[in-house]
Amino acid sequence: MRTRVNVDCVRDEPDNEFVSTKETTGAALARLRAQAGLSVRELAASVGYKHGSGIQRYLDAGYDNPLPVEIAKRLAAALCGKGEPPITREEVLSLTGISFDQSGNSPLPTRMDVAPDQPTVRSVDGGETAPVARLDLSYSMGPGRDLDDSYIESEAFEFDIGFLRGMTITPPERLRIVDGIGDSMQPTLHDRDLLFVDVNQVNLNAQDRIWAVWLFGLGAVKRLRAIDADKVMVISDNPDVENQIVNRTDIIIHGRVIGSIKRH
Repeated sequence: MRTRVNVDCVRDEPDNEFVSTKETTGAALARLRAQAGLSVRELAASVGYKHGSGIQRYLDAGYDNPLPVEIAKRLAAALCGKGEPPITREEVLSLTGISFDQSGNSPLPTRMDVAPDQPTVRSVDGGETAPVARLDLSYSMGPGRDLDDSYIESEAFEFDIGFLRGMTITPPERLRIVDGIGDSMQPTLHDRDLLFVDVNQVNLNAQDRIWAVWLFGLGAVKRLRAIDADKVMVISDNPDVENQIVNRTDIIIHGRVIGSIKRH
């Protein structure tokens, strides 16, 4: 099943009954990783990810989107010359579906409406979509939730690129979808809303924005306001919930909440 999401609903679409014998992008990359003798963690580190989960979706046999160009170039640098027979740069770059010259540059002009590292596919209505990972992790919009009790698993939802670009210029691979729970952020956010989190934004560099944070070791979604160099006010939009002032060292920012989808 491939999960597709538009701005107001979630639906499951059954895969086409036709079975292709063509090797998928994910299967090809997994084969090259095994040929090179690298673990998933080692390959992820070579691309710049801290954990193997950062690259795992590209290794999934069900992943058949073109490989993002920047990711492919990093992978090519890591895999080239390894294995038997030695892996070539062209083998890796071919997974982007784009032709490259001998220097590794594409002779085709880069489209300005799609970021070069943004994986895209064609949706059923002809528009372009990009996958956004959803984490099976609920952020509390109340007093908080113990992250140690949360099971985290990533799956990809596909969103229209125009919709994503309307929220942020951050590439989809640096966005996450999580569940918000509780009522302390009402009326801005409601219980069980799906929240878009930009994990590129992890520094408190703007006042009164909404952030996904670890507060005293608990997951929460709150509005933050810097009081001084050492203190931060944690704000709940619900006027019935008291705000609190905490030390900056008590907060770890996971990312900024840049949008939401309400459930009905």
